[in-house]
Amino acid sequence: MGGMKGKRKACIQDLVGLVNRLYPTGLAEEWDNVGLQVGDPKGTVQRVMVALDPSLEVVEKAIESECQALITHHPLLFRSLKKVVPGGEVGSILFQVIQNNLALVVAHTNLDRARDGLNDWLAQRLALRNIKPFETKKGELLKLVVYVPSNFGEEVANALFEAGAGHVGEYDQCSFRATGQGTFRPGPDTSPFMGEPGRQERVEELRLEVIVPRENIEQVRRKLLQTHPYEEVAYDLIPLENSRQDLGLGRIGRLAGKLSLEEFVESVKEKLEVPLVRLVGDRGQTIEKVAVCGGGGGGLVGEAIRQGADVLVTGDLKYHEARSAESQGLAVIDAGHFHTEKWVVPNLAERLEKEVNKSGFEIVFSEMNQEMDPFRIV
Repeated sequence: MGGMKGKRKACIQDLVGLVNRLYPTGLAEEWDNVGLQVGDPKGTVQRVMVALDPSLEVVEKAIESECQALITHHPLLFRSLKKVVPGGEVGSILFQVIQNNLALVVAHTNLDRARDGLNDWLAQRLALRNIKPFETKKGELLKLVVYVPSNFGEEVANALFEAGAGHVGEYDQCSFRATGQGTFRPGPDTSPFMGEPGRQERVEELRLEVIVPRENIEQVRRKLLQTHPYEEVAYDLIPLENSRQDLGLGRIGRLAGKLSLEEFVESVKEKLEVPLVRLVGDRGQTIEKVAVCGGGGGGLVGEAIRQGADVLVTGDLKYHEARSAESQGLAVIDAGHFHTEKWVVPNLAERLEKEVNKSGFEIVFSEMNQEMDPFRIV
């Protein structure tokens, strides 16, 4: 893969900002550790490697390929460290990363839950239709209400849209607007945009309402304060109970036509390029509605049943999860952690390159395509 000529050199912070814009860190689970884990944000970057794991082999390959940054799905720094020594499992990798000035960026559960992330790629690879997030959460949306002079309404609204507000499903630039009168009396030490200190003013104002994803709230707030003409901006942020329908853990969709479980298993093996799967269920049962979750999704057995899925495709299925699925008639295909997540590497590299080609800087992305499942079939 290659970048575009004639663009400015990028810094690590540009790269981190790009990854965070596509896969906001606010989407990550609370226990996770994502974003820039090692590196100088001001350091320059021209070549980036994308890999699944930050293993010593991968780090050495990135250094050999003259990369200044490595983006991985799984974190290197996950639990607290009591010491960092060259002989330690994590320490040996950290020494290589730091000594060779290699930045390490992680996109993990934020990539899993985001739109056009791992689970979308997995669902698309299995040729599912009408794909929707599988497990959504409440509390991830806010309503921003702000009062603007009527003749500044369009300018402020467009600034909020640009910052990521106003999305409802597949629609964007969504807002509600109502006119009314606002009153205020500027204090003696103020420099009001309208009116005079000490005198009450009555102004025609617009009440502007937009929906804001929680992970975008700070950039939307900054844009609001930069664009709004008032010295003191009156606005409300109201938490909503609505669930977002554009992101969540896992995906659920339908096949183009019904298959037997045995036929679907063969399709999964072919499409995920996996030689062996573990199967729960009657091979003759009919499959049409499919839930998927890359990595370890055995904990979603109950949700798959609740949403009427015929089968769950995931990895790392535990014994009692398998028994629960079996007793309730849900088929489960355990294709392994590695084989349900390895699609991060080519898809993420391609997505980032497309975004960089639209930007004002140049970065060349390459894939670490030699990683292998640590498990061997004996």
